[in-house]
This record gives sequence, structure tokens and C-alpha cells, in this order.
Amino acid sequence: MDSTSIITQVANPKDEEIITCQEKVPHSNGSLKKHRSRSIFSPFFCCFRNYNVEAPSTKTPTPPPAAAQENGSPPKSPAKFLLPEVTRDDYGKNCVVIDLDETLVHSSFKPINNADFIVPVEIDGTVHQVYVLKRPHVDEFLQKMGELFECVLFTASLAKYADPVADLLDQWGVFRARLFRESCVFHRGNYVKDLSRLGRELSRVIIVDNSPASYIFHPENAVPVQSWFDDMSDTELLDLIPVFEGLSTESDIYTMLQNLRAR
Repeated sequence: MDSTSIITQVANPKDEEIITCQEKVPHSNGSLKKHRSRSIFSPFFCCFRNYNVEAPSTKTPTPPPAAAQENGSPPKSPAKFLLPEVTRDDYGKNCVVIDLDETLVHSSFKPINNADFIVPVEIDGTVHQVYVLKRPHVDEFLQKMGELFECVLFTASLAKYADPVADLLDQWGVFRARLFRESCVFHRGNYVKDLSRLGRELSRVIIVDNSPASYIFHPENAVPVQSWFDDMSDTELLDLIPVFEGLSTESDIYTMLQNLRAR
């Protein structure tokens, strides 16, 4: 297995040698690191850009078996949902699906002097060191999400990398479940996170992700974030906390997300 294929990331425009994976579609505006205003509503505007990724013909695909689908067609019959039954503590809460790479952390096989974690990953009998940087304010963001929502980590990276990173990142047990690449649907060259397979009411599910290709089946459920690599002045996660405080009390998240996008 190629070591670069264990992590799904967009390319870092500052460093072409950072590990990337062709399955995750890069942002088409070509300015991932462009400075922007710190409005808490600005992340929503990227939902309307053209990312040249076509959704399947059906609006809500039927939950497929666990294996990823190669042909891009909505899978046939459901086997079981990806998430277990809601716990008593999370009953009545909305569900937030949170991406890992370039959303909460940035990882590289190249040594990083200020890495927060160094995770050994075995690939084809050889142990590689993965250097992980935490996005600014990620601790505060995760703790607040854990208070307000049923939180699920959903990444297109492999579990052998993402699981130990999540162990180190989530010191509070925020993530009630962790889903990895095998839980994605492989649709037209992209690993898509099909929210209809979770086993939760879609009007109460929110996905936080830097890659529009990841939520192409359900863009109306998305809170987009800008891809993050190493900007330690970034405040996006902190800025989003008030947004999620509002979403946590909504029994139908679509109205609020539509209103935010209209601003």
C-alpha cells in the first residue's frame, strides 16, 4: 500500500510534498489559504461554488452495504445503519458529523517541528511516523460540540491512521462513534459520506467538512469549513461555536442553515 493513500487530504498549496490523496477533490477556487473576513457566516458561502462533482440522480440514496461502491450508482438494499442506537445521554440531540483531516488537524509524513502528535503507522511491514498539527481552538470546539450534540467522527482516511489520531485528539470522549473510509460510498472517484446511511433523521444531521465532495449527496446539511494546514492565527472553529449553539436547539436544521447561507 502506498503510504500516501492512508490519509485523504486536499493539497497544501505551500508545500507540494505534503501527503495528498487524489480521491479527495481540491477546492476549485485555488486560494485555500486566502485571507478572508472573520465573519462566522462566511464558511456557508462556499456551498454554492462549482466543484465539478455531480451528485447521483436520486436525492437521497438508499443505505448500502458496508463495502464502498465503485460504479457511483446508489446502492441497492440496506444491510444496517452505520451508527448504533442513540444513547440515553444523547436522546433528543441533533447529530453532528465531523471530518478529521484539514478540518480538525493536518498531518504529514514530513517532520514538523511543532507537531502536537507523532503517530506511528505500519504500512506493508514498515512503520512510518505521521506528524499531526491540531487546528487552533480545536479543543474548545470539540468540548462544546460534545456538550450540545451527538458527535460522530467521519473520515475518508484509513482507521490505522485516523483511530490513533482520534485517541490523542479527543480527550473528553466527544465522539460517540468513529467512521472511516470503508463507511464511505465511492462515487465517481470520490469518497462520499452518505448521511442517509447513519440511521438518524436527516433533518437533524449536520456535517462539518472542508471537502464539498464529501457531502455531495447532502449539501443542504453541510457547514463548510476552509481547509487548514498550518495557520496558527486561524479562528474558524472558534467562530463557528455560536452557529452550533443555535443549531443545537433546532428540531429541523434546514431552515437555520438556509437562513445563514442567505446572509
